[in-house]
Amino acid sequence: MENVLRPLIVVGGTVVLVLVVGWAVDRLLRRADERHRETPLWGLLRRVRIPLQVVLCTAALRGAYPQMGILTNQSALIGRGLTLVLIGCTAWLVIRIAAAVVESSYARYAHAHRDPARVRRVRTQVALIQRVVTAVVGVVAAAAMLLTFPGMRTAGASLLASAGVLGIVAGVAAQSTLSNLFAGLQIAFGDMVRLGDTVVVDGEWGTVDEITLTFLTVRTWDDRRITMPVSYFTAKPFENWSRGTPQMTGTVFFHVDHSAPVEAMREKLRDILRECPAWDGRAWDLSVTDTTPTTLEVRALATAKDADDIWTVRVTVRERMVRWLTERHPYALPRVNTADAVLPPGRPDGRADGRGDGHVPRGRSRFHEVPRKG
Repeated sequence: MENVLRPLIVVGGTVVLVLVVGWAVDRLLRRADERHRETPLWGLLRRVRIPLQVVLCTAALRGAYPQMGILTNQSALIGRGLTLVLIGCTAWLVIRIAAAVVESSYARYAHAHRDPARVRRVRTQVALIQRVVTAVVGVVAAAAMLLTFPGMRTAGASLLASAGVLGIVAGVAAQSTLSNLFAGLQIAFGDMVRLGDTVVVDGEWGTVDEITLTFLTVRTWDDRRITMPVSYFTAKPFENWSRGTPQMTGTVFFHVDHSAPVEAMREKLRDILRECPAWDGRAWDLSVTDTTPTTLEVRALATAKDADDIWTVRVTVRERMVRWLTERHPYALPRVNTADAVLPPGRPDGRADGRGDGHVPRGRSRFHEVPRKG
């Protein structure tokens, strides 16, 4: 009877103790969150309740297992299994705590600073820092798990003896991965591109949606996702419309007839922009930028506070200007001349007595003698 009650008492007492400790920690964090509303750290730390309970339960079972007196012939195997679970849960707990601290720091910075560019830069940096911490903790936890096996300790000593050769081999094999890793750190702390920036990559316009240590995702205007290695942004040129100030200048080109009323178009552009909420009022212009044998090229210019608004301004100007020309000045639209050609006088085929085409009439010489006097 004692062999049955002892394991039940140990396991049941451990579970109850862990639940009580977890409940108490959650209550303390909730009260701290209510007292300190200016920082979200305490509220974010409440996410660690489950991994904390698992760590406490595993540690208690690992320490109390020798007193249970069950499966004594498998004690080494069960103890190693509990140790592996304890290491994994500890890594989970550390990652949750690090994430809470990083998110709390970013939230406080975003609340204190109103500059969107600086906030996006810090957001990118803390996101990559969090990923680095997660990767480091995961590698350390995996190494600690492997070292619990006696055979792996011997293998580890052998690996350390040949660390130079393995380092060279690993460096060559993981060259692209390492380059992307360092490129990700360079992007994060070099302020080249940030989360939320508007970029143009390979002719595609979109917003930076995700940045990791190895790849970067751009969300296009039609909700497609373009995933590219981060090393691309350190090796090739790209457009970053959010670099510096987000204000932009947009252009719209029109091809009109030579008789188009340019001055009236300039006044109409001003009226269109005044009625467009996306125009920021900084600047506007309409100029004839080029001419062809059949049309004039007219450029309309306007400004807006960001990339989204400049798109709205351009489509509004294009639509309303074409409609106005169609309704008020249809003659100003480009036309294709389909009238019959006017031939020069002399012959029906346009030739004047065969002259100028290399034809010499019969009885006449190409060269004419000058009559002599007397």
